[in-house]
Amino acid sequence: MKVAVFGTRKYDTDSLNAANKGTAGVEFSYFEARLDKTTAALTEGHQAICIFVNDVCDAEVLEQLHTHGVKYVALRCAGFNNVDVPTATRLGIKVARVPSYSPEAVAEFAVGMIMTVIRKYHKSYSRVREGNFLLDGLLGFNLSGKTVGIIGTGKIGLITGKILAKGFSCNVVAYDPYPSELAAEYGLKYVDTLDKLLQQSDIISLHCPLTEGTTYMINDNTIEKMKRGVILINTSRGGLIDTYALIRALKSGHLGAVGLDVYEREAAYFFADSSSKIIHDDVFARLLSFYNVFMTGHQAYLTEEALRNIAETTISNLREMETTGTCANLLQ
Repeated sequence: MKVAVFGTRKYDTDSLNAANKGTAGVEFSYFEARLDKTTAALTEGHQAICIFVNDVCDAEVLEQLHTHGVKYVALRCAGFNNVDVPTATRLGIKVARVPSYSPEAVAEFAVGMIMTVIRKYHKSYSRVREGNFLLDGLLGFNLSGKTVGIIGTGKIGLITGKILAKGFSCNVVAYDPYPSELAAEYGLKYVDTLDKLLQQSDIISLHCPLTEGTTYMINDNTIEKMKRGVILINTSRGGLIDTYALIRALKSGHLGAVGLDVYEREAAYFFADSSSKIIHDDVFARLLSFYNVFMTGHQAYLTEEALRNIAETTISNLREMETTGTCANLLQ
């Protein structure tokens, strides 16, 4: 099976090659370009593609893939909002994902982001590098005893809550339409409405997928229900937050600080070096201008363990789909 891998960086090729070593039947072609309607022609001669979060796999692209004989789409991530699954099903193209890849990687990063924004590690690092040892403006607060709201209690949300509850003695409350039986064991207590979580929490961390029902779940209305000075963390998907509403809340001072590893229009900039380019997205540029916004470039998942898990599961998905026509991680 020839597989066209899009949006690849060195860490992708290294992990996929390592997982594929000694495995017969899977041959990768690596492309730095993301998949979209202009690059879909590169799939000619391949039976499968492998894509990531910012590749475009909509109906138009899928029609091209079908024309080129592509039978399988392997997502090397858990989210699949960038794939038109109904169209893929209609065309007979199988779509599989990696539902779990070292959830500790993202959970630990989320906790690190919380610590960064409340204790201002990033600001003190820059000061000391410049020889400035003043502590003015670096005042933080203890995590112990604070109420942290976890929205979404899949594996990542549960582990994030566990670290905060059992490691930092936080009062961790959670909201999820589909509660987990492990929540109490992990130290999380469910509230029956999202509004209650918003009203109680000193810190809110998002851990849910991007769906039609969760798009812009953080908006003017939900932000208004939060405590003034609340800390908001998002390591899931950028589209969970209405960025215009976020900026309004930052300007008014309603939000104390924000930590973001994702942005709703990140595809134009993330996973590439834009340091010598002008950021034409004025909303993104405004967001970056706030002193109390800490942003990273979608790196929460980036650990050796996670990359190894992603590569192994991706190859397993491809081999299973080819040999049996299905796999445990199939979306259809």
